[in-house]
Amino acid sequence: MENNQENEKQVQVETVSVNDGASASNQAETTETITESDKLIQELQDKIADLTDKYMRVAAELENTRRRAARDTESAARTCGMGIAKKFLPVMDALESALKQTPDDAGIKSLSLALESAFSQIGIIKIESVGQTLNPQLHSAISTVPADDEHAANTIFEEMQTGYMYGDTVLRPAMVIVCK
Repeated sequence: MENNQENEKQVQVETVSVNDGASASNQAETTETITESDKLIQELQDKIADLTDKYMRVAAELENTRRRAARDTESAARTCGMGIAKKFLPVMDALESALKQTPDDAGIKSLSLALESAFSQIGIIKIESVGQTLNPQLHSAISTVPADDEHAANTIFEEMQTGYMYGDTVLRPAMVIVCK
């Protein structure tokens, strides 16, 4: 029995599996894979940010181009309208001259009123002059007269030719006589 007891001594041996070495290797690979994945994710996020930035810039440039085109179209239409309006100013001058000669002529009056109405509908307005202070942007002084009790210095005494504006742009300044 004693022999048996000696034979029955247990020896504890740690067992090493072939898979244990592989798990350490897998762990290193997993860490490496995570690092590569993080790098790939960061690269993709950077690419998305870059593309988003490019998209925003292109969208802003497109909007600026639309605004510029609209402004250019408006400017071209305004310039065309001003050119046409300038062609009609001599007609209005002729009607005003005819009205001064024959103020009772109903035909000339109605024609003058129709042209004034057309002018106002498209935005052409007369520059008020007589009694106003001289404004070099709106008036062109062609002569002077001495100031008196009724007319102060630098005040428009008489209008020789009517001036017109198209919106806020002077089509033609009024030619006036100014008190000095």
